[in-house]
Amino acid sequence: VQLQAFGGGLVQTGGSLRLSCAASGLTFDDYAIAWFRQAPGKEREGVSCINNHDGRSYVADSMKGRFTISRDNAKNTVYLQMNSLKPEDTAVYHCAAGPVIPTALCPGKWDYWGQGTQVTVSS
Repeated sequence: VQLQAFGGGLVQTGGSLRLSCAASGLTFDDYAIAWFRQAPGKEREGVSCINNHDGRSYVADSMKGRFTISRDNAKNTVYLQMNSLKPEDTAVYHCAAGPVIPTALCPGKWDYWGQGTQVTVSS
């Protein structure tokens, strides 16, 4: 199983980026994909999650209205559209995959992780 995260970069405050997480080696519909981020000196933080089986999604409150998660099942890819970026969004963003479970939108267990992609927002 491979998860490849890409799309990070340097952007000014208020700018936008779209991150992609391309999955291979797994049955895409059977998994949820999540984005996490970790800034230097800070704990890892959950950003967003999408259930590839039914399309339900979640975005953390602090990013709601600015970040949108979506998926393309034909391409086995999940996207994180990030708008109105702020310096505090600067972090390494990772995607992770966990098996869908019936009782939750996003599973609490993530079996596979991709490498991170750096997002830097300048003030």
